[in-house]
Amino acid sequence: VVCLVAYHIFFMLFVWSYWKTIFTLPMNPSKEFHLSYSDKECLEREPRGESQQEVLRRAAKDLPIYTRTMSGAIRYCDRCHLVKPDRCHHCSVCDKCILKMDHHCPWVNNCVGFSNYKFFLLFLAYSLLYCLFIAATDLQYFIKFWTNGLPDTQAKFHIMFLFFAAAMFSVSLSSLFGYHCWLVSKNKSTLEVFRAPIFRHRTDKNGFSLGFSKNLRQVFGDEKKYWLLPVFSSLGDGCSFPTCLVNQDPEQASTPGSLNSTSKNENHLFPAKPLRDSQSHLLTDTPSWADTGGKAEKGKVGMTNPALTMENET
Repeated sequence: VVCLVAYHIFFMLFVWSYWKTIFTLPMNPSKEFHLSYSDKECLEREPRGESQQEVLRRAAKDLPIYTRTMSGAIRYCDRCHLVKPDRCHHCSVCDKCILKMDHHCPWVNNCVGFSNYKFFLLFLAYSLLYCLFIAATDLQYFIKFWTNGLPDTQAKFHIMFLFFAAAMFSVSLSSLFGYHCWLVSKNKSTLEVFRAPIFRHRTDKNGFSLGFSKNLRQVFGDEKKYWLLPVFSSLGDGCSFPTCLVNQDPEQASTPGSLNSTSKNENHLFPAKPLRDSQSHLLTDTPSWADTGGKAEKGKVGMTNPALTMENET
């Protein structure tokens, strides 16, 4: 009875999280990131280069974006005609931009991103527990198979196959689940591991990491009672994220009150632009920074290069 109850609990949680991972639609950038009709016309009229970047900078000046392309240009998707939010990428399979895209998973036929990343993690966890439970309960009969302790029927081959299948899936799932646990602890996505996010001051592979506790809360939320259930509880809206930057950005001006705290602590947590209410509490007890919206100094990467072009990122 105990084994049957445990089996069905693991099975139901596994199916529930798998269902949510498959049928939760990936979130796309909100309409504020889409270019207006006039901006689209200006972008089409201007030759590729600094003039187009000026149009994009004007369109993105009030948006909560902080990352750039490798050349320092505004991240723009010419297929969706929008300024890409931070951690947003265009999926070539779905043919649309996905917020906080991690990867496109063929096993669930869906993009894994901001809207269903928690469900994907729980799917890996419960499928691993499900396979481990099957392998553990089948182990004694697997041993009897090799010691000729089972009746000579066709069922004994089913027992052998079941144990091998559960054990092999457990090994592969444990490595994948461990990898994504590491990603959560570092607040990274799979795409950001292969290509570190580029901020306006420099490339920073840990730019979005706020520490283990806050990184975990950003994915699973503040209420622990929802952590193990496949219900959406992630913080934020997927369009803006708190950042942890060691050095002050040249385009960011500090407030008078924050100048004194700069000498005390070199690590500062501050948002690129105003964050949503559900995210701002992750940056409590930290210096506040405001974007003056001024132009960058000459010589900054990608700002004075006349051959500057927009880069399309996948």
